[in-house]
Amino acid sequence: MSTVPSVPAPAPATSTSTSTSTSTSTSTSTSTALNLLRSEGIKLATLRSLWFTPVLAALLTVGLTTAVGAALGGKDHSLTDDPGVGLYYGLNFGQAALVCFGVLLIGQEFNTRMITVSLTAVPRRGLLYGGKLAVGALVALAVGLIGTAGSFAGYAATTPGAWDGPALARSATAGVLYPVLLVVFCIGATALLGNLTAAMGLLVPTVFLLSPLLSGVPGARSVVQFLPDRAGQYALHYADNPQVVYGHWTGLLIMAGWAAAAAYGGLRALRRAEF
Repeated sequence: MSTVPSVPAPAPATSTSTSTSTSTSTSTSTSTALNLLRSEGIKLATLRSLWFTPVLAALLTVGLTTAVGAALGGKDHSLTDDPGVGLYYGLNFGQAALVCFGVLLIGQEFNTRMITVSLTAVPRRGLLYGGKLAVGALVALAVGLIGTAGSFAGYAATTPGAWDGPALARSATAGVLYPVLLVVFCIGATALLGNLTAAMGLLVPTVFLLSPLLSGVPGARSVVQFLPDRAGQYALHYADNPQVVYGHWTGLLIMAGWAAAAAYGGLRALRRAEF
């Protein structure tokens, strides 16, 4: 009896097909992310309410710092005893525009219901949200770089020698990062609230008025110092404050923690929201 030799079946090309599929998927995801960033950039450039607020923030930060340095730099010792107070005087007003920018970047889509159009174009809510965070952070980084460099240059020209010191590098680093963390925090808080009016009504008065005022109240100071803007601004200062229970770098980390928590909360809220 003769036996028919068995022919081995060809091995399935699983590794090749898997590799090709993974490569295609990665390429598609990258292309989608780049297209999303491009579209968000176009929105930013064409909507006046979006591009005007970061420009205003930079102008206020540099302009008011330079003006105050020229007018009071040699008279008001509070501006020179701790150079960080004078160097970032304009940021106290510029940050209000940054808060508006962060709120408007995502909040106006909630109020105009354009969020449904955006989700039709980009169904992945996490990707859409990440694109807004990325664009907001990049714009805020530009504001931080321009604002810090301009403030140092203007203050150095009007108040010579008052800005130099051992804490210069740390203060300058915090000056660049503070706008980024503030905008990320505001985007996340707005997404969490899901309403432009509510976010604007809560964040602008808190950062611009309530937080600075409460920091001067003895009973509230121990709590207010842990708010994101207070903690972040402490990193800008040169001198130590015995009433603050953490260090300068720790203040920046506290603000980063607030920003991360708000960004995560906003993501969870956006994924659960019904539009």
